[in-house]
Amino acid sequence: MQPEEKLSVLLADDHAVVRQGLRAFLELQGDITVVGEAGDGQEAIEMAQELLPDVVLMDLVMPHLDGIEATRQICRLSPGTRVMVLTSFAEDDKLFPAIKAGAMGYLMKDVSPAELAEAVRAVHRGETPLHPEIAKKLMREFADPAVGTLQREDLTDREMDVLALIAQGLSNRDIAVQLVLSPKTVKTHVSNILSKLHLADRTQAAIYALKRGILPSDRPR
Repeated sequence: MQPEEKLSVLLADDHAVVRQGLRAFLELQGDITVVGEAGDGQEAIEMAQELLPDVVLMDLVMPHLDGIEATRQICRLSPGTRVMVLTSFAEDDKLFPAIKAGAMGYLMKDVSPAELAEAVRAVHRGETPLHPEIAKKLMREFADPAVGTLQREDLTDREMDVLALIAQGLSNRDIAVQLVLSPKTVKTHVSNILSKLHLADRTQAAIYALKRGILPSDRPR
């Protein structure tokens, strides 16, 4: 039996000491390997195309090209690679552009090593790990009057079930297991939810559900 393939990570940060620390910890994990280190955004784009990592850990403030533009280009040029922001900045002028650029997660550098490793795995599974402070900001941002006009009856009961589980950070695969559905059926429900709510992605759907208190425990069985 062949050994299970490790999750590959590219580190993008302009501080070599930070990259060294991240590499040292992540490579202690049995299922993660660091395949490269980039010192700026342009280098991150080029290395992502060359190495095709599963996940890029992306700093935002870097020389030559910042992490926001690098995220946008990596998501466009290397669609199989997911980007998770790891930064010291939680300001709106960094947060919202990074999410809109395609970042799947947004963590602060004060996150614990164990939480970071689990977040990398979560992003690879298609989930959206967010620092609590970031989640609060996103909840405020997406709670606009236009979105708020949606009536509960606009979603089917099953779509409400799926939306509630998206808010818990579950991937399509995990939702399928929990609701005893096929992943293909869950994918269809997610697409319908995004269309009906006029939302761009799962992150916005999760924020929508959290803001309105749509939780699994609220759904009748």
